[in-house]
Amino acid sequence: MSQGIHAHRVARLPRLTVVLAALILAAAAVLVGAPPAQAHDELLGSDPAAGSTVEGLPDALALTFSGAIAPDDGASEVQVTDAAGTSLVDGAPTAQDNVLTQPLAAEGLGGEASGVITVLWKVVSSDGHPISGELSFTVTAAAAPTTSPTPSAEPTETTAPGATVEPAPTETAPPAEPAGEDSGFADVWPWVLFGLIAAAVAGAVLYLLLSRSRRERALAEGRPDGTQPGTEPPADR
Repeated sequence: MSQGIHAHRVARLPRLTVVLAALILAAAAVLVGAPPAQAHDELLGSDPAAGSTVEGLPDALALTFSGAIAPDDGASEVQVTDAAGTSLVDGAPTAQDNVLTQPLAAEGLGGEASGVITVLWKVVSSDGHPISGELSFTVTAAAAPTTSPTPSAEPTETTAPGATVEPAPTETAPPAEPAGEDSGFADVWPWVLFGLIAAAVAGAVLYLLLSRSRRERALAEGRPDGTQPGTEPPADR
């Protein structure tokens, strides 16, 4: 009797092995045949690029993804703000294939936008799942154009046809007085005249002194007429 039970158990072992093998093969077939999970789309790049520095805020921001994004209204959303939190978007974004374009306003509430610009985006990828992200870039103020002053044209005189133009009068210096002998003689003449007068006065004084000396000598010798001894007085003519 024990031998019969043992033979029955031995007969059941191959059946159990076959069932287990079948289950293992079915599970392997399911694992091998299952399609891999589909990955979500991702942002490939932007213009302006993340972390870049540009001169002046561009007219639009472009986001490029790895797959087509949903073009439905409201499916995509983009927020662009400056350092003060002022919104710089100008209208709704538009999607074409895998590129999302967001128009931008060049000026914020405080004037021309500059500094760090922050971008927050959210789109619906090609597999129907929403994805979002953030990036930033820096805007420097655009250099003001330099203008060089234009020289003003000097007014020119115009003459009527047939009119004669007279030359402008020129000032002439008065002729210099020639330095000749006349000017030198005019300077010396007063001294010559003074010398002649002085000589005449000296001669007159000398004559008077000599005459007085003769008269005194004649009186001393007893000749009142003042003649010399041994001479006759002059005859009356």
